[in-house]
Amino acid sequence: MTTLSFQNVSHRFGDFQAVDALSLEMAEGEIVCLLGPSGCGKTTSLRLAAGLETLQEGRISIDGQTVAEPGFSAPPETRRIGMVFQDYALFPHLSVADNVGFGLPAASRKARVAEVLARVGLQERAGVFPHQLSGGEQQRVALARALAPAPRLMLMDEPFANLDVTLRNAVRDETLALLKRLGATVMLVTHDPEEAMRMADRIAVMRAGKLVQFGPATDVYLKPVNRFMATFFGAANDIPAMAEGDRITTAFGVLPQPDGMRSGPVEMLVRPEGVMLGGQGNEDLSAEMTVADIRLIGPYWRVKLTGAGLPNLRARTIHRPPPPGNTVRVAFDPERVILFPSGTDGL
Repeated sequence: MTTLSFQNVSHRFGDFQAVDALSLEMAEGEIVCLLGPSGCGKTTSLRLAAGLETLQEGRISIDGQTVAEPGFSAPPETRRIGMVFQDYALFPHLSVADNVGFGLPAASRKARVAEVLARVGLQERAGVFPHQLSGGEQQRVALARALAPAPRLMLMDEPFANLDVTLRNAVRDETLALLKRLGATVMLVTHDPEEAMRMADRIAVMRAGKLVQFGPATDVYLKPVNRFMATFFGAANDIPAMAEGDRITTAFGVLPQPDGMRSGPVEMLVRPEGVMLGGQGNEDLSAEMTVADIRLIGPYWRVKLTGAGLPNLRARTIHRPPPPGNTVRVAFDPERVILFPSGTDGL
């Protein structure tokens, strides 16, 4: 069952086109991340779904019922939506229990608050105040408050942005496990590709108000539709290539031309983890190169490679690479080679 549907939704602020013909659908129990750079329209889309902005064009439906279209906007409180904001928006003068129960009917408030706090593991903290909680606990209080009215849809706007890196990773994983356990349907806004890949069943990548690509992490990362998509998810080596007949020629060798690729210059990008040291990978795309620099970046080594007549490469490996000055055989992991016609920049 489709829980949330955007149908050709557009929205402007004066001359600025914030959302441009956005269409997507979310299934029940699905976690979808709206991902993109600042100003791409993701937060505006979230606010339109919540009823915090009046829809100008298109239609928004929840559980098959229209909640917004030109000339009609269902009030936010009737849409059965829970929201978690970036700053959590907790009332500092209210206890955890009173924050969670705010706005609930008096008759069922106590029982419902106890039930929801137990779900997020905070039943022992019901009587304390927000300033007495850790950042992760505050995030769980905000989540509990959003869950208390039993919403059909959860909307989360950069909910982990205010946490430090170590706490952020732990709270994200904890929140994901909780949301999955509850079977919640969630639309989450983030500008962090790693967060989207950690959290989402599907990722909707936006740019300049438009939906660029929508799918699971394996598709948006390994099968990007254009250069913007390929580079937004991290650095990539840019390798000159030319499509000729049934093959693509590069300084590292040749590979078969995929279906639909026209003759002429080709965008060939290889992610750093796809540059294999020591001869592994596709031997049809390989060469001897010199290690120019190595740096340990926590869980992996970053390697810079140079070679006569070859583009410089950046590699990433979990194994200790040879010291600078050494020669290594370099090949490419075919799964990390990205090809598309030149000039497809995403707009």
